[in-house]
Amino acid sequence: MGDIFLTLKQFTFSIHQSISELPSTWNEVAYENAFLQTPYLEVLEKSAPINMKCFYIAIYENSIHIGVALAQYIRVGELESFGDRDNCFKTKVRDFVFRNFASNVLFIGNNMITGQNGYIFNKPVDFCSISDILTQCSDEIIKYFKNRGISIHIVSFKDFYSDCSEELKKYHFKNLYEFNVQPNMIFNLDSNWKCKDDYVNAFSKKYRDQYKRSHKKIEGVICKELSLEEITSNEEKIYDLYYYVAKNAPFNTFFLSKNHFSTFKKQCGSHFKLFGYFFEEKLVGFHTILLNGEILETYFLGYDEQIQKEKMLYLNMLYNMTEFGIENGFKKIIFGRTALEIKSSIGAKPVMMSGFIYHRNKIINTFIDKIFARLEPKVEWQQRHPFQKNDK
Repeated sequence: MGDIFLTLKQFTFSIHQSISELPSTWNEVAYENAFLQTPYLEVLEKSAPINMKCFYIAIYENSIHIGVALAQYIRVGELESFGDRDNCFKTKVRDFVFRNFASNVLFIGNNMITGQNGYIFNKPVDFCSISDILTQCSDEIIKYFKNRGISIHIVSFKDFYSDCSEELKKYHFKNLYEFNVQPNMIFNLDSNWKCKDDYVNAFSKKYRDQYKRSHKKIEGVICKELSLEEITSNEEKIYDLYYYVAKNAPFNTFFLSKNHFSTFKKQCGSHFKLFGYFFEEKLVGFHTILLNGEILETYFLGYDEQIQKEKMLYLNMLYNMTEFGIENGFKKIIFGRTALEIKSSIGAKPVMMSGFIYHRNKIINTFIDKIFARLEPKVEWQQRHPFQKNDK
């Protein structure tokens, strides 16, 4: 695309489909968020899921570049599976609805990760203007697909913390359906913790015992960071481990490409780390993290289900990510959605996030609240408080 579009007041924006088209000032504007900088965007360009197309948006104020945003078009109907864990009538109904009435979805934001990573500005911009810019960006991308004979069914503005969502819905988002799904599990690390012993000693006895028990279970499993060469040579096994976990999630709109992790390492170098878990010299699991300024972002992982059960592998991965964050001076760890209870047991706390959504069929959109409530998988869980002595 690359054309400049007019918005209200002094703001304009341009939409691009290739990293090579982006203005030279892009990373200067996006410097506070690694998920909006070109090394990560090139990962998307070179190894995005096969049913995804990305758009990169440059935002200007009086011709000065002040903001960037990301949009993703996903062909949901191309997936063989939306998630196989919950094999029930509700799941079958949900899959039918998505294939027939929501197969072309436009996200303003990043559907591959949890958090407010859809846009960033290098100066204060009022929420009326932000909501207007994001809305107009979606309209232009819808027109782009319409000209190619493709009808966008659903538009979603993804992941806003409550302070932002409350402001946005005062303006151009006010008529959109606001939804809250599973919370983002975030661990704000104690600045007094300098090593893993400080962290473990802060636990109540119950959770200190859990830590010791899990570490006893994982004896014999070796964890090490893999180089690019090691990631490449183990790529097929890494993907198999990832795919097992992803396919057994309650719901998916994409699956990663097989070269995603090696591409990520090539593009982001030491800012992206993949740790492999080996048992009897066989790769049985892995987890990934991204160093995002003072924030440690957890990314995709995978494991052998049998080893996971025997060795408490997943819990040990969570501990290892936490210890990495503490020992390397990060302020917080973003653990994302899913597995809420076990993440709370290691110290993460739920932070609610909102999204906004509408269906472009006016009749269907009238019932979007009822439809969404019936299709969204419900998760019952109990928050744990590992640093409180009275937690049960």
